[in-house]
Amino acid sequence: MVKERPHERRPKYAEDSTAPAFLSDRRLQLLIFGGKGGVGKTTCATATALHLARCSPQSSFLLVSTDPAHSLADSLAGLTPPPNLQILELDAGEYLAAFKEKHGDQLRQIAARGTFFSDEEINRFLDLSLPGLDELMAFLEISAWAESRRYDCILVDTAPGGHTLRLLAMPEFFRKWLDMLDTLLAKHRYMKWAFAHSRQRDELDAFLEDLGTLVKRMQALLLDPGRCVFIPVMLAETMSIRETLSIVQEVRRLKLPITDIVINRLFPENSCAVCADERFRQTKSLQQVLGKSLLSRFALWLVPLYAEEVRGQKALESFWVQVTRMTLPSQMAGKAPSPPALRVEAGVPEPSPDTRFVIFAGKGGVGKTTLACATALHLARIHRGKSVLLFSAGPAHGLSSCLEMDVDSHPRTLISGLRAMEIDSQAEFEALKKHYAADIESFLRSVSHEFDFVFDREVLERTLDLSPPGLDEVMGLTRVMELLATGDYDMLVLDSAATGHLIRLLELPGIIDQWLRVFFAVLLKYQQVFRLTRFSQELVAVSKNLKKLRTLMNNPTETCLYAVSIPTDMAYEETRDLVAACQRLGIGVAGLFLNLVTPPSECPMCSALQRRESAVRDEFRRTLADDRMTVVYRHGDLRGLERLSELGETLYQRAHVASRAYA
Repeated sequence: MVKERPHERRPKYAEDSTAPAFLSDRRLQLLIFGGKGGVGKTTCATATALHLARCSPQSSFLLVSTDPAHSLADSLAGLTPPPNLQILELDAGEYLAAFKEKHGDQLRQIAARGTFFSDEEINRFLDLSLPGLDELMAFLEISAWAESRRYDCILVDTAPGGHTLRLLAMPEFFRKWLDMLDTLLAKHRYMKWAFAHSRQRDELDAFLEDLGTLVKRMQALLLDPGRCVFIPVMLAETMSIRETLSIVQEVRRLKLPITDIVINRLFPENSCAVCADERFRQTKSLQQVLGKSLLSRFALWLVPLYAEEVRGQKALESFWVQVTRMTLPSQMAGKAPSPPALRVEAGVPEPSPDTRFVIFAGKGGVGKTTLACATALHLARIHRGKSVLLFSAGPAHGLSSCLEMDVDSHPRTLISGLRAMEIDSQAEFEALKKHYAADIESFLRSVSHEFDFVFDREVLERTLDLSPPGLDEVMGLTRVMELLATGDYDMLVLDSAATGHLIRLLELPGIIDQWLRVFFAVLLKYQQVFRLTRFSQELVAVSKNLKKLRTLMNNPTETCLYAVSIPTDMAYEETRDLVAACQRLGIGVAGLFLNLVTPPSECPMCSALQRRESAVRDEFRRTLADDRMTVVYRHGDLRGLERLSELGETLYQRAHVASRAYA
């Protein structure tokens, strides 16, 4: 039995309450919507903001997106918000640039007081360490707005899954960063006391204290159940439940308040084969939720699937009208309905035999993991004698659930010629830090009889805290390059992070490469002062693998990127952004999988869905030619090697073959 914590106490409303607490609790100053990609976080956040603004016209509200791939404007669809609601698709980079402009000189002074690095080296380290802190700077700004009551309530639409958790854990990361800066000042404080007997704090001490106060205030706001609440949004699907469970566990660790969980897009009960299959699977999943005490202890709210896409004023303002409190799922009568037959309009060419790297990219929740698994199985079967590695390197893994097999950081054989692994990027970075710490300790022991390194020890030990955030994920990818270099694998298939963070990850190798160049320059310059043998060797290996990764990604013969999307306007806009980013980075897009398309039907729900999807399909056709787009119709729950293999064989058939087989 899980013991209830103070920040998880039930909201003060009756058990028969007809709406989530966050729709009526006027004490709340900060509402954070989070969850797996594609579950409807943006819709829930936007609908809630409009509801609160309409119900409290004398109060002021801010709806802000921290997702690098913004979709608030797409959700509003031209709607002019009420005058007491401001909409902000936050450019985190602007807040970082403003921070550097305002405090750059102070940061350089702090570094100069505590290191033997030159001004040029300090400037380069600081410039390269700050990218990744942009989201934190933006979140500090949000918490400052809440603290000052600039708005009565702020609603935050976050990035998908694992990246939301990284954002919420940012106060811990920033404290480490501040500790590093404080360590750099410690030696100066000691020297002032030793030679002038002065303990007077100066402007740099005050600067760090002010930053520390901001972080403490943000932490206090996040932990206060009277002012803040975290609202998980999920679907009644196995993978979504799994990720939501991970999110809730981490949010509990961080001690953020949770009272309600939203379960979105429930299919209606009717005689339609597609709807019946979806409803049956959702009901089974809801029973799983009730079986997990950690999720069932909160108020669970069910939102139906709407026939029309929830965009614009009418749809958003009526979004919460049909929400119901979950009690027990209805009993399932008889056996499970037969899943819909696989139906595909094939157009995307399969990767050529020369391909070495296949990337599946797209908005969260569109089916990247399913298509990556199916493709990997297909490639292993058609390329006999070749070895294929299927892997994910993002913060939220889904291979194990999709394959129905335990997959971890060690390659596991699925079938002959195919292995799978989920790379623990953070563990890769922690291993690098351990090698660095061991080298530092060895060096300090060798010179301790000649010099007093009391303060320099801390500076050296904390130097990696100035590495660019995101280095861990890039290291995860370079780990795969090591595996490719062994000759054990001929092809890699990547199940990537959601669009906004994939674009950022694709851009990171350039930043990391610059950071490594700076670090190498310092190691060479001071090689007579300290030698970090094993760490240096590790950095050399990372640098070489990074160059191989960049070369591979920019080679259209060897790298094949497939965009994955679904037939909604919001997904279309995000796919356009992805294609544009790939063009900018010199990465070719081989084709598009338009997934979860509603098949023709006389069912009123399916017919309505099909009508709204047809216009979006036309937009996709104009973006990518038909011969580079494959349409995948709703196909039930595709998990396990047998069904995924069936999908893989179907995906890459020529269009006329697929039509004949599945007409």
